[in-house]
Amino acid sequence: QVQLVESGGGSVQSGGSLTLSCAASGYTGSTFCMGWFRQAPGKKREGVAYIDGDGSVSILDSLEGRFTISRDSAKNTLYLQMNSLKPEDTAMYYCAADNRGAYYCRVSPESRGQGTQVTVSS
Repeated sequence: QVQLVESGGGSVQSGGSLTLSCAASGYTGSTFCMGWFRQAPGKKREGVAYIDGDGSVSILDSLEGRFTISRDSAKNTLYLQMNSLKPEDTAMYYCAADNRGAYYCRVSPESRGQGTQVTVSS
């Protein structure tokens, strides 16, 4: 199983930026889907952005233009660049990975990290 460790969360003011990192250990070949999801207290989990095994990128519509996902295969690290942050972006952000395809990656990933907290104040 792939182990995932997130970092880069923190507290910022509205309009600020953060870059989250997810370091993966174990096999994460190019066929792996990797991505980010978030969950705020009292709210359901929300898929943020994913890079599928074929390299295709998907980002939650409401975050397009503000969030960017990227992957450094040489470093086995996934990134989430978040700009123009808003208070509603406040949540625990989790990294996920799955080799079974896009569906499982989004719905029930084989591997997930412990999460990193992002707090945006107005």
